[in-house]
Amino acid sequence: MRFAGKTVVLCVTGGIAAYKAADLTSKLHQNGAEVRVLMTESATQFISPVTFETLSCNRTVVDTFDRNFPWEVEHISLAKAADVFVIAPATANIIAKAAHGIADDMVSTTLLATKAPVVIAPAMNTGMYDNPVTQENLKTLRARGFHIIEPAAGHLACGDSGRGKLPDTATLLWGIEKALTAQDLAGKTVLVTGGGGSIGSELTAGPTQEAMDPVRFLSNHSTGKMGYAIAERAAMRGAEVTLVSGPTALDTPKGVRRVDIKSARDMYDAVLSRADEQDFIIKAAAVGDYRPAETASEKLKKGDGELNIRLARNPDILASLGEHKRPGQLLCGFAMETQNLLDNAESKLRRKNCDMLVANSLRDKGAGFGTDTNIATLLFADGHREQPSIMSKTALADVILDRLLGMSRG
Repeated sequence: MRFAGKTVVLCVTGGIAAYKAADLTSKLHQNGAEVRVLMTESATQFISPVTFETLSCNRTVVDTFDRNFPWEVEHISLAKAADVFVIAPATANIIAKAAHGIADDMVSTTLLATKAPVVIAPAMNTGMYDNPVTQENLKTLRARGFHIIEPAAGHLACGDSGRGKLPDTATLLWGIEKALTAQDLAGKTVLVTGGGGSIGSELTAGPTQEAMDPVRFLSNHSTGKMGYAIAERAAMRGAEVTLVSGPTALDTPKGVRRVDIKSARDMYDAVLSRADEQDFIIKAAAVGDYRPAETASEKLKKGDGELNIRLARNPDILASLGEHKRPGQLLCGFAMETQNLLDNAESKLRRKNCDMLVANSLRDKGAGFGTDTNIATLLFADGHREQPSIMSKTALADVILDRLLGMSRG
């Protein structure tokens, strides 16, 4: 579970979006968090404290001078207990208090006392949000290391349209998790390729599709899960991530810039044009080695005999990256094999001038296309190898990023 063992102090302030904090409380609790809810008096006009008590299985605190508490000074004990301190929704009022150190209720007093990372999710009328005073207060909080989750845009409860909506629960959970995650990749640029491919394949993120005619194409079974997991974890750890993706049903990871392509030649152009500015390039997509030499302008009709299609070689993206790799840049390739896994992987590592190569076998149960787990051997240019046990693709993504980060530090 994403928040197992973590204590989240969730502060709910007085805006119409306060009702959305109920779903956030529920999702945090379902993901293993100990959720302690604080409310301002005005928040109780929009939603009852009992709702949060039911969802969090803890007492909701509103009054700083409530006598119904253990011997600890409650705002201090909650401030110390918090692994992360979240204000959602955050009104212009609480943002102003936080920026200027005002502590006149349970939420603002506990906020001033906590040393935990603080996440603020503003939610208010567009005019209030865009007001220079509010923007200056948010600038002050950012400079102090507060994590600000930008509001969504759309139709507001007041009837206006614009920025000011509390983001959806998934976005809030992502922001909270990011605040709890070491930002050890901050300042790094990472390019990940993801998706599947066509006949013969090298791995990047998601597949490529090579058109035969306006109706049909050649591709493979890749879903892009591994590449997307790497992109997601790199962004969570603070990297600036570009994901070059073949066609896939997966959602774009939050905090990731996605570039959609279809064919291997599309991916070649998208990757090579961005390669120079990257610190790490991780080629995890299944890219087609071959394409039809000619693409029919009309649908190929079924005849009585066999249909023979002449194939042409696609450009070798990984080899080109290895050939033009700049000093200090690290290149990680992937190899999916059905036989002679380590020999083929070692050969690919050397031929493509990779610093690291992730090899897995389609024959291994728990590895391969479409699974949520992977079994991989990590090969390195200095000759050493690692073989982690079966793990989730998310966990393997962190291992891959850990090794690249270690190499970058020498």
